[in-house]
Amino acid sequence: MDLFPVLRELHQKSEAKILLVVLDGVGGLPLEPGGPTELEAAKTPNLDRLAAESALGLLTPVHPGLTPGSGPGHLALFGYDPFRYVVGRGALSALGLGADFREGDVALRGNFATLSPEGVVLDRRAGRPSTEENARVVARLREAIPRIEDVEVHFYTESEHRFLVVLRGEGLGDGVTDTDPQKTGLPPLEAQALDGASAKTTRVVNLLAERIRQVLRDEPKLNGALFRGASGKPAFPKVGEVFGLKAAAIASYPMYRGLAALVGMEVLPVEGEGDAHEGKLGALKENWERFDFFYLHFKKTDAKGEDGDFWGKVGEVERFDALLPEILALKPDVLALTGDHSTPALLRAHSWHPVPLLLKAPHLREDEARRFTEGEAQRGSLGHLRGVELMPLLLAHAGRLLKYGA
Repeated sequence: MDLFPVLRELHQKSEAKILLVVLDGVGGLPLEPGGPTELEAAKTPNLDRLAAESALGLLTPVHPGLTPGSGPGHLALFGYDPFRYVVGRGALSALGLGADFREGDVALRGNFATLSPEGVVLDRRAGRPSTEENARVVARLREAIPRIEDVEVHFYTESEHRFLVVLRGEGLGDGVTDTDPQKTGLPPLEAQALDGASAKTTRVVNLLAERIRQVLRDEPKLNGALFRGASGKPAFPKVGEVFGLKAAAIASYPMYRGLAALVGMEVLPVEGEGDAHEGKLGALKENWERFDFFYLHFKKTDAKGEDGDFWGKVGEVERFDALLPEILALKPDVLALTGDHSTPALLRAHSWHPVPLLLKAPHLREDEARRFTEGEAQRGSLGHLRGVELMPLLLAHAGRLLKYGA
């Protein structure tokens, strides 16, 4: 059901400030039956105190049984039906990087990968190189591959193993399948056209992947590329018009900055490299009086899960816990803490499992949950929600919605 027409009619002004904190991929699983999840293993005294005075529940980001990518997971948290508002990862990276991305272009998110001499994927992330190493290799590709056939090829460094390609030319469509096999031990997939309008793009993508292998054949690790998320430039309704919010986003990684820009949030600059916690807190404090709504994103919980690093993910949860008092000192009227999906270290990938949701706000019912964990969230008074149901709940607790109906 599309609630946007209803929410446009019901939203009203309020002085209340809303803070949505997203610990990317926060949900987990035990390494062995009966063991703790990453959240349960973490020592989180500040989160424990917050949970004791908050309401908790479980949140299914997109739909039961579906493993969401970060795009649909985040769009749902922002209140956008991820089955109606669909965008490829390439467009999100392009928007987040501020790339020259025009109507008619097609953007693709790339992963540098390590391929064997036989062309089998040995490492889908090429050992997570530094962003500086990424930039060096991207510079090689810019010089060597300015175009494929009559299509301009524009390369951009994103971060670590991630890069962006923007294709520009006549007759391009974005109905192109991914080339990432999603596991090692297999060769990259050949891109396939999903419609007739995308046949040319598909041919160019396959030629580009082969050309990249030729150019980078002397690189020890960054010697191949996997593509996904082909997308033209989208246009979505903005949070200001739908929810009446003046919203800001604080995130380091281009994809999440792109998601926020796509829905009309002002993307704030963040000082520092990688998942710069102190830079994010600085941006939050400096801009606290300027906005009604803040989206604050932390990435490394997801990255450690994808690496299969259970205790590294535990450490990232504890690192966030240490920052929590500074966030709470700002006294947000409505605070929500959740994830865009689960990334259990056990699986080394996103999963379909619900994530815990914490809500600290006025007019909450009494709650028995005492920790921000999957098990405690099952005991909470919020019950089990879908991702798209979160934003109306935040608006209601902030006094930003009028009564519906007579």
